Amino acid sequence: MGKEDKTHINVVVIVCTFRSIIGIIRQPDPKNHCANHLPSRGAHVDSGKSTTTGHLIYQCGGIDKRTIEKFEKEAAELGKGSFKYAWVLDKLKAERERGITIDIALWKFETPKYYVTVIDAPGHRDFIKNMITGTSQADCAILIIAAGTGEFEAGISKDGQTREHALLAYTLGVKQLIVAINKMDTANWAEARYQEIIKETSNFIKKVGFNPKRPTDKPLRLPLQDVYKIGGIGTVPVGRIETGVLKPGMVVTFAPSNVTTEVKSVEMHHEQLAEGQPGDNVGFNVKNVSVKEIRRGNVAGDSKNDPPMGAASFTAQVIVMNHPGQVGAGYAPVLDCHTAHIACKFAELLEKIDRRTGKATETAPKFIKSGDSAIVKMIPSKPMCVEAFTDYPPLGRFAVRDMRQTVAVGVIKAVEKSSAAAGKVTKSAAKAAKK
Repeated sequence: MGKEDKTHINVVVIVCTFRSIIGIIRQPDPKNHCANHLPSRGAHVDSGKSTTTGHLIYQCGGIDKRTIEKFEKEAAELGKGSFKYAWVLDKLKAERERGITIDIALWKFETPKYYVTVIDAPGHRDFIKNMITGTSQADCAILIIAAGTGEFEAGISKDGQTREHALLAYTLGVKQLIVAINKMDTANWAEARYQEIIKETSNFIKKVGFNPKRPTDKPLRLPLQDVYKIGGIGTVPVGRIETGVLKPGMVVTFAPSNVTTEVKSVEMHHEQLAEGQPGDNVGFNVKNVSVKEIRRGNVAGDSKNDPPMGAASFTAQVIVMNHPGQVGAGYAPVLDCHTAHIACKFAELLEKIDRRTGKATETAPKFIKSGDSAIVKMIPSKPMCVEAFTDYPPLGRFAVRDMRQTVAVGVIKAVEKSSAAAGKVTKSAAKAAKK
């Protein structure tokens, strides 16, 4: 991947906790320089934000080992040996002497797909204006929370900076948030403390506005991996729940088979479940449906809540990665989308687009080749169930396979549903539907 093909991402690292004057001040720890060298106002406590960020940049190749060793030596001379990674970012002399981040520090590193610019924003209350400047440049934020007793509680208190900075980031347009829990060693790596912080933090960031729709809130989508016939039990489809929930008693529809039946039981690891959730690999028993009627690649959904349907055609953004020739209308490779493995025809090349900007560069191109991205209308050769990526991400991305290799990848933009005739509805499904 060439440099010009990489996406630039700005990531802001925020939040250092605030403790009121009457809070519990930790006793000096000779082994913990961060705890001993607090800034002049004893009300501030570091969450390890700059140290964590500096370490991340070092591990990702943004700074060389020789520079880190130089910082380590300088930090040791000032009695702040543990600050070596923070000094990757704290470049100002004033910051080094106080041991806190004052200005907006920028550092870059590369990954195979992205140029990442890390913005280290100050966490101390007297430098809040600098933090606003940093946050307004960001595409996403990493919220670092200290797990130490008293530190976390102070940060999410009414006057705490954790709460203030999360609100500030959201207000300034940062809508993607990663929460990192630091200093777990001060809590003796206790899982109970970790879970407590997750619960409390989740509650307050949801109130701020960071409240992504959980897959459980979406309608059920369960692509089938296999279908078994088990003696004495009956037909048992197996698959991973991608969105929604699956419960005994639910009426499900399989697409594109267009078969509707009732779920009698749900199992995972040979144990009965009251409810299967996203990520669960489950087997579920259905009655009066034979193994010939449903198969791998079918998708199960709730018949009462946006049931899945077959696709007559779909429009997708396709990126050609590795094709030896040219791809034009009529090309019919195999698509791997969720558990489906079906040949699909490139019916029409609608437009070629710039991969970086997403803007059209050519309308109705004759062909596309390796490195190109295009909007393509595709038609499955056999009945197939897919969804728009924005609605159901796991069912909206695919790989294009040809010549025993992946030649392209794609994301589905829109689906034209097939207007199938009324399908099979089992007696148990009809009975359950009346309840």
